[in-house]
Amino acid sequence: MPEHKRIYTTFSEADLKGFEPELKVGLLATVNEEELPHITLITTLTANSPRQLFWGQFSEGLSKEYIRKNPKTGFLIMTLDKNIWRGKANFTKTAVAGKEYTLLNSTPMFRYNAYFGIHTIYYLDLIEQQGKEPLPMGGIIRAAIKTLAAKTLSGKGSDKEVINPLTHSLIDKVGNLKFLSYTGEDGYPVIIPVMQAQTVGSGSIIFSSSVYVKELKLISQDMVVAIFCMSLDMQTVLLRGVFKGFKTIAGLECGRINVDWVYNPMPPKPEQIYPEKKLQAVTAF
Repeated sequence: MPEHKRIYTTFSEADLKGFEPELKVGLLATVNEEELPHITLITTLTANSPRQLFWGQFSEGLSKEYIRKNPKTGFLIMTLDKNIWRGKANFTKTAVAGKEYTLLNSTPMFRYNAYFGIHTIYYLDLIEQQGKEPLPMGGIIRAAIKTLAAKTLSGKGSDKEVINPLTHSLIDKVGNLKFLSYTGEDGYPVIIPVMQAQTVGSGSIIFSSSVYVKELKLISQDMVVAIFCMSLDMQTVLLRGVFKGFKTIAGLECGRINVDWVYNPMPPKPEQIYPEKKLQAVTAF
């Protein structure tokens, strides 16, 4: 993690205080059976001690399967004041009762919800974290402008209809939150903000390398990466594809991802969008 001078193995008291607000973004990156990255929005992700994180499950999804088979995770927590914490942690256990279970089910979001509540708590042991860092908004804005300029000069890209209109609108809106993940050499998934990302045609995503440049340059060409996008009204989409390296377009260096998998992570039924799954007849009741 070369853009940070120090790596911490615990959370400070100030970190723990920063995680207290209920309204924040929590992302958990997991690794599937093929060692490919997967990102999930976990709004309850927080820390309860200097060396432990926890979160509550109220819906189903692939991350819950992956974390039980491979405990290595990456995480990102972002507060409303645009400070972020990123790091690595190991999944250790679950619980269906206890202090954290009571705490989360007592929050307004779940206490007064007639349809669902937290039913399982997941615990993670902290491996390392990078400390609080502000989002570099000036750099992100400049990167977004460069990406938009490069997009207009990139051609239409693939003719394959991989990215549908709703996904286009989510990714192409400049104000939406976008993050990239890849599986590092140590097997832990890494999360990098790529707010500047834009679609090109119906099958590719590009992003300027001018912000978080040292971290982005660690991604190897032809590595499979994931892109998670989230709007401010909580619409989300997850895409995965092959990173095709960095290319200069009219003096603007951009990375490119050829997308080959799209997933809807949103309740009530998270499911794969592309490649489209064939409907199967029900033969047993």
